[in-house]
Amino acid sequence: MTAAITAAHQAQINAKPAQIVLLDTREKIGAKILMSGGTRCNVTNREVKPSDFGGGSSHFIRHILKAFSPEATIEFFKKIGVELVLEPSGKFFPKTNSAQTVLDALLHETKQLGVSLKTGVRVTKLTKENNLFYLENADHTFNLSSHAVILTTGGLSYPATGSDGTGYSLAKGFGHTLIATYPALTPLLTGERDWQRLSGIALEVALSFFKNDKKIREYQDSFLFTHFGFSGPAALDISRHWAASDPKDKPQIVANFLPGQSALSVKEHFQIIQTKNQNRLIRNILTEDLKLPGRFVEVILRKAKIKPDQTIGKCPNEERQVLSRLLFHYPLEVRGVYGYQKAEVTAGGIDLSEVKFQTMASKLTDGLYFAGEILDVDGRIGGFNFQWAWSTGTVAGRSAVNSLK
Repeated sequence: MTAAITAAHQAQINAKPAQIVLLDTREKIGAKILMSGGTRCNVTNREVKPSDFGGGSSHFIRHILKAFSPEATIEFFKKIGVELVLEPSGKFFPKTNSAQTVLDALLHETKQLGVSLKTGVRVTKLTKENNLFYLENADHTFNLSSHAVILTTGGLSYPATGSDGTGYSLAKGFGHTLIATYPALTPLLTGERDWQRLSGIALEVALSFFKNDKKIREYQDSFLFTHFGFSGPAALDISRHWAASDPKDKPQIVANFLPGQSALSVKEHFQIIQTKNQNRLIRNILTEDLKLPGRFVEVILRKAKIKPDQTIGKCPNEERQVLSRLLFHYPLEVRGVYGYQKAEVTAGGIDLSEVKFQTMASKLTDGLYFAGEILDVDGRIGGFNFQWAWSTGTVAGRSAVNSLK
């Protein structure tokens, strides 16, 4: 939609009429907008940097973000009737707190600009002959010719929304390379029953991903225990690294359940408490002083082999050290990721080295453009993937129209 809207605006600026057709596999479009941000749609973030993304060249990403920044995104949505509000987390949401507002505004703008929207059309064949592209569906009931084509087909995440990987096949038909794909921003799975029984418990954690005993990346954010494993922003952000890892590299995710504290400060706190009231229960110190959820404390004490009624005065130093190690350096029992069914984005995709960062045009085929999740770029949670969509869609739409003779 962003590509189509920008293309229509650019055609008006150029004073050269262009027929713009927007095709979507689904009968009702915008499912990913409606489901995002807890149905509120996290449109963008206060600060978006290349380091917020994984995948291809950071130079490429930096250029695209500069071409259409978060500030430009805010202004774009304001012009089409969506006022965005900044939350303390740095995330921008529509003032209405409804993703429907975002979708309605985009659809209204495409209609106002004369973009022809055709839904329920799944293009399975894309060819080029004599400077014209020919698009066709599987049962040959739809066909179309065009001077320029922008592939914005997404990846493989949430396939029920229409992201089935068809775009990859179409791009490969023109010689483009597909960087291996895997689910990202997806929950982690565990077989550890103790953690599964904490379903619904949330707390702030810092998660570190290790490969061959070397820390690769760390994320600090909210963390949620579920009946199948771990979710929440921290788990979702780190999932791409686990999904991409090779077992022989000894991948490991280590949790720090007290990111605002240090092992030394907790040790000193325990010593002060012991001096003042040696009959105080360790359980109560963890819940009342360190603000850890009660059910979580029960599990962590059991894993540290400390009795629920253990007092600080009768707890040996060895047991305190084990407890400290588990609180600050706990290797999570991860057995995989949930997969594309719950993935918010696809990592991997069309190789950026085969795309011109100035225009989003294919280096292999004139008139072919790319935007969004189909490319080998994936952002962390917090509006970054939407920003990538708005930015690449804008550059591709503008460039495609400017390329028309």
